[in-house]
Amino acid sequence: MKLLKTLSVLLICLFSGVAMAQDAAFQPEHTSIAKTVSIYPNPATEYIEINLDQLDANKVKLSLYNIIGNEMPVETEVISDHKMRVRVKDFAAGYYLVALRDDETKFKGTYKFLKR
Repeated sequence: MKLLKTLSVLLICLFSGVAMAQDAAFQPEHTSIAKTVSIYPNPATEYIEINLDQLDANKVKLSLYNIIGNEMPVETEVISDHKMRVRVKDFAAGYYLVALRDDETKFKGTYKFLKR
C-alpha cells in the first residue's frame, strides 16, 4: 500500500508541470477551484503562502510530501479566511508536493513547489 501511495505521488509530480486537480476531469467545478489555488513564493526559502480564493482555509486539510512520497511534518498557520502559511525553512532543498483536501466541496488538489 505504501509503495502504491509513493508511486502515485511520483506520477502526479512527473506529469504535472503546474498545479493539477485530482478527479478534475470528471468534476468541472473542481477544475475551476483548482485554477484559483496559488502557492507563492515559488521557489521558497522560509515560508509558502497558499491562496485559496474559493475555499475556506479553516476547513482545508493540508498534507506535504517530499519528492519520493514521504509525508513531512509541517507547521501551518491560517492567515485569513482564504490564505494559509506553511513553514518550509527547515526542509532540504528540492521539490515538494502540497496535497489539499476540502471535505465540504469534495475538492482534492496537488501542487508542486521548489524549496531552495
